[in-house]
Amino acid sequence: MGRGDDEFVQFAQVSSPRLVHAAFLLTGNRDDAEDLAQTALVRTYAAWSRVRRRGAHAYARQTLVNLVTDRWRRPLREVATAQMPESPTRADLAEEVIDRRWLVAMLLALAPQERAVIILRHYFDLSEAETAAELKVSVGTIKSTNSRALSKLRVSAAPPHQSSNVRIAGAER
Repeated sequence: MGRGDDEFVQFAQVSSPRLVHAAFLLTGNRDDAEDLAQTALVRTYAAWSRVRRRGAHAYARQTLVNLVTDRWRRPLREVATAQMPESPTRADLAEEVIDRRWLVAMLLALAPQERAVIILRHYFDLSEAETAAELKVSVGTIKSTNSRALSKLRVSAAPPHQSSNVRIAGAER
């Protein structure tokens, strides 16, 4: 291993689950999320000598957001095949799975920019200024987009097994 590789391996082990989860929340697809997180880590490794001492987490997160944003701008073209690939079968894990599906469905109902703002502001707990810098928009755009997205989420129904008095995490901001 080269110089700094041990540091990067440790960084990747710590950061990977959160990057995958954030990518999943942004895309709604586990396979795409894993691919995007892996690509973000590869690009972080390529820049490791520059970013390892200052802001490796921020660099990886920004790279992930850029990769997702690029997919919105240039969607992948699907190619028809004669055979459908096998879809994985999952056992229903009751309320946890219902909640996760509900949350992902709620996030996917938002516009891509609204979803990105919600994930960065409330999942990564970034400030409005940090979110604006990552998405390369003004702070005012972040404020209005966040407000509009939270309003959409508030209007939506509560998870199936919970009461209608559920509060959206971070909605009080």
